[in-house]
Amino acid sequence: MAYTFKQYYITQIDYQHWAVSALLASLDTLDDDARRASQALYHDSLHRTLDVMLIVTRNWASRLKGENLTLGYEQPLCADWRELKNTLRTDLRGLQRFLEGQPEAFFDQQITYQGGNLSRSLWVRDALTHLTTELAHYRGQAAAVAVRLGAPMPTMEYVHYKRETEQQLAELRRQG
Repeated sequence: MAYTFKQYYITQIDYQHWAVSALLASLDTLDDDARRASQALYHDSLHRTLDVMLIVTRNWASRLKGENLTLGYEQPLCADWRELKNTLRTDLRGLQRFLEGQPEAFFDQQITYQGGNLSRSLWVRDALTHLTTELAHYRGQAAAVAVRLGAPMPTMEYVHYKRETEQQLAELRRQG
């Protein structure tokens, strides 16, 4: 069965939630000092990198909804680790629910948003591709640092997500 753009991007955001959860489980094995310490990442610390992932998710979700919220990167959104974890997961699920509620035609539209002082346009599917690849980029950076600090390597590959979700569906079918 072929995916529509809608089905594809709903699956991609679900995968982002799954992969972020795997990363967070790995990061939970580190103490807060390690997560907050400078690690020579683009956004300095593990905590800050995850906070930027939240900012990126919120900015793009807002643009997709036509709200044009633009959060800067200067101020963190969540100083508390538990709040950051829960908020990032919740925002990804919220984006997934938003996409589920959109008609197929939404994925063939362009959005217009403010990028700095400029008005910019981008196809919805390109905005979602950008968001998912940017989140994967930050997850990879954070995982590499976490492992260097002694955390377990998180399993975040898409093929593992697909296997796990297919096993869960098969189990539900057996039960039902």
